[in-house]
Parts: sequence; C-alpha cells; structure tokens
Amino acid sequence: MISKQKILIIGNGGREHAIGWKVAQSSRAGKIFFAPGNGGTSQIGTNIDIKATDISKLLEFAKKEKMDLTLALPDDPLALGIVDEFRKQNLRIWGPTKAASKLEWSKAFSKDFMRQHNLPTAKFEIFNDFEKAK
Repeated sequence: MISKQKILIIGNGGREHAIGWKVAQSSRAGKIFFAPGNGGTSQIGTNIDIKATDISKLLEFAKKEKMDLTLALPDDPLALGIVDEFRKQNLRIWGPTKAASKLEWSKAFSKDFMRQHNLPTAKFEIFNDFEKAK
C-alpha cells in the first residue's frame, strides 16, 4: 500500500494553485496545505493563515503537522532562505537555496550573471542613481 504524503505548498498565486491541483491528482498525495493559499487553493486543500515570508511559523507548522514535503515557490520566501532553514531542521523541502534562487529574485544579479557567462539577454544597464539613469 502506498503511504499518503502530507504536503505544504507555500504561496498564494496561480502557480501554487496549478501545482496543488496537479499534486492532488497523485495517488501518493494525502492532505495538502497552502500557506497562505487563496480561494482556488481552498477547493484543493486547506489554507492556513501563515504568510509565505514567516519562515519561523512555517517551520513550526511543518514540524507540528509532520509534513512529508514542503514546496517553496514564491520569490520572497526563497530570497529569505526558506529552503536553507528547512534543511537545517532536516525537513524535506523542494526549491532552490537562497544563493541559487538569487537568479530569480535579483534581476541585476541575473543580468550580470548572463553577461559574465555570455548568455543571450537583452541589452541592459544597472543604475543606483536616478539622475544617471536618465
């Protein structure tokens, strides 16, 4: 018999809804939680009132409810290092580390990375001074 997995999906957007909808179709999916979720996700699983950026409360919830897997999807919790923190606590989480996710949440970093590695990208300049940007 296949054991049912308890899954926590972090976020409140369409991406989280779509992934939750697909996960729910798996014979291995048990109870699915969304933090914080949205109107659509409440039809798939249980929304919990924890912000996606409240890493300590998410850790506490995952431990208390004995989550088998957490999916970290939005930029903000990734930029805060949610994957690194869950791993420190030996909790299973899917998503990039803070360092790896910087390509997504820091556009300046990702553009510099592309330029340094000769990857195709649109022409760009990075400014820290509004007057120089004019």
